[in-house]
Amino acid sequence: MPVTSRTFRSGNSDAVRLPKEITFGPGVEVEIERKGDVVTISPKRLSTKAKLESLRSLPKPSSIGKRDPFIAPKRPGL
Repeated sequence: MPVTSRTFRSGNSDAVRLPKEITFGPGVEVEIERKGDVVTISPKRLSTKAKLESLRSLPKPSSIGKRDPFIAPKRPGL
């Protein structure tokens, strides 16, 4: 469902207020892309390098559990 807002001047830039129905929340970095008359605003995605660094910073598990082997049931006709 579309939501309506208006542009306004903020310093030397045009700005638009995002109504609460479609807000990203405070402090979220966004990417803005324009194709003709369509402007798309989306949250900025982390780079692959940043994702890997984030995963590497997680604490290592103290132990690794072992699963029982899975035995698939026999299914006729497959």
